[in-house]
Amino acid sequence: MLWFLRALFFVVIASMLAVTGWASSQCALFAIPREVFTHPWFIATLFDAYWAFIAFYVWVAWKEQSLAARILWFVAIILWGNLAMALYFLIELFRIQTIDQLGEVFGTRRSGKITLPALLATLGVGVYLLGAQPLFS
Repeated sequence: MLWFLRALFFVVIASMLAVTGWASSQCALFAIPREVFTHPWFIATLFDAYWAFIAFYVWVAWKEQSLAARILWFVAIILWGNLAMALYFLIELFRIQTIDQLGEVFGTRRSGKITLPALLATLGVGVYLLGAQPLFS
């Protein structure tokens, strides 16, 4: 089961990178047509996704005891979504050796390292600024 969970989150990362790369090659990040951006199902899907990101973040905020790590993981999760979430889970899953230790993934609090969330947050802001560049021209 542990190998399955690790594989699942690798698949999430790979598929999100693939679909994001494909979408980026098709059009600019902020070039969503008004008809799409204002469509009720587009809006509902965004709400659904971001509430899920926030729900996941609540758990991360409980696990991470450093305020800096909590803030940086929030930014990373909001900007990267499932990519950041899958990466967080993989880090946790590789800290254990057997499925019997899965409780540690969900119930053990961490001191709150900031290197990875700081990198993700910085890259996320950069990607969004690059994507928004045509809006400022």
